[in-house]
Amino acid sequence: MPKALLFVFTLFSFLIISTEAVNAQTLKLKEAIQTALTNYGTIKAKGNYVSASQATVQQVRRDYLPNFNLSAQQDYGTINGQNGPSYGLGGLGVASSGPALDQQNWNAAFGALYLANVNWDFFTFGRIKERIRVAETVLKRDEQDLAQEKFQHEIRVSAAYLNLLAAQRLTKSQEKNLERATTFKNTAVVRASNGLIAGVDSSLAKAEVSSAKIALTKAKDLEQEQANRLGVLMGVTVTDLVLDTASITRIPSQLFTDSTLRENGHPILQYFRDRIDVSNEQIKLFRKSFYPTFSLFGVMQERGSGFNPGYLQNQAAFTKSYSEGINPTRGNYLLGVGMVWNLTSILRTKPQVRAQQYQSKGLQDEYELVGQQLQSQLALANTKLKNAIDNYNEAPIQVKAASDAYLQKSTLYKNGLTTIVDLTQTLFTLNRAETDRDIAYNNVWQALLLKSASLGNFDLFINEF
Repeated sequence: MPKALLFVFTLFSFLIISTEAVNAQTLKLKEAIQTALTNYGTIKAKGNYVSASQATVQQVRRDYLPNFNLSAQQDYGTINGQNGPSYGLGGLGVASSGPALDQQNWNAAFGALYLANVNWDFFTFGRIKERIRVAETVLKRDEQDLAQEKFQHEIRVSAAYLNLLAAQRLTKSQEKNLERATTFKNTAVVRASNGLIAGVDSSLAKAEVSSAKIALTKAKDLEQEQANRLGVLMGVTVTDLVLDTASITRIPSQLFTDSTLRENGHPILQYFRDRIDVSNEQIKLFRKSFYPTFSLFGVMQERGSGFNPGYLQNQAAFTKSYSEGINPTRGNYLLGVGMVWNLTSILRTKPQVRAQQYQSKGLQDEYELVGQQLQSQLALANTKLKNAIDNYNEAPIQVKAASDAYLQKSTLYKNGLTTIVDLTQTLFTLNRAETDRDIAYNNVWQALLLKSASLGNFDLFINEF
């Protein structure tokens, strides 16, 4: 499965990056998302990749400029020539020019060469332009990669925020449950000490208090874990956060209005589409290398030498003067047009074109798979929304019934009309009902977030806050 899709199926998986401590404060979801988009390392890294691609586009565009070289050298040495062939392998040959005398001599003088060269590949059958298009397509892909990473991170942060809200509500429910259990225990202890009930009832009441304390400790542990996960995604070290609970106490107004997956509007689908575009442009570039290159070139050259023109007849006709040796006395220019066509490149490039075509087909297969998975995920999100709404509507009924049952049983127990087993059963039922209510409220928003992730439309979720 492509990595870019993992967030849809694992909304509660997180990476670890921490930078600064945050004191207790009320944190709104939009503020948490903005902080995360600013601090998160992966987003900053992909932003730098976009900047690198922008610079690459500029560099490729400038490749079309002609080469303009200036060269100057001043030398001191001998000019003994020799008849015979030679090749400057690896640049190790000496470019001395002089008469082929009948014997070696060590006459040396100064010399100089001044050179200006212009070389311009003015027609390459569109190869330069195609390089520019490839670089621009890579830039577009990297920009979309950054956009889809931001989209994924918005989903991750929102999921972590909702998880922390749910954990905080569960903690409060367990605190209420502990208060009820403590009150129940105090009553049982007093009545048992007065001989009104059996002593075992006070022991059972103390057991219920211990159970409530353990449940509260677990809830606090879960709350701290979710707070740390949210802090990781925000790029901060969280010690305590007070979240905005007002938004999730109601049902979102827009739940089933948008259920159409738009390929052009989904950040992940667009990213996979851009990957295909890059591969297709590279195929076009490879095919351009089948054709020759036409070049214009020009050279202007000036030379100076301490050896006089009559040196062949008189080997004493030279000077060791530096200024006379480097003074240019001869010049040449050259203008031309040329063509270079490496015919064997056609044979080498054809397999490369075929390989890139298979690469494009593979990317197309991944693109279609992503689309199918998102369609399936969207259908699941709609089902989860419907189920979450049903549970949301049932939760208050369950809590009301459980509260009434607990009140009745506690009153009866205080008057000796029921057993402690019946009372503890209603206590457990009430605690379960409150927990189900907390989860039901949160699940509606989680289901909407899942739908937003499937549609690629984060506004569908965040505009409800």
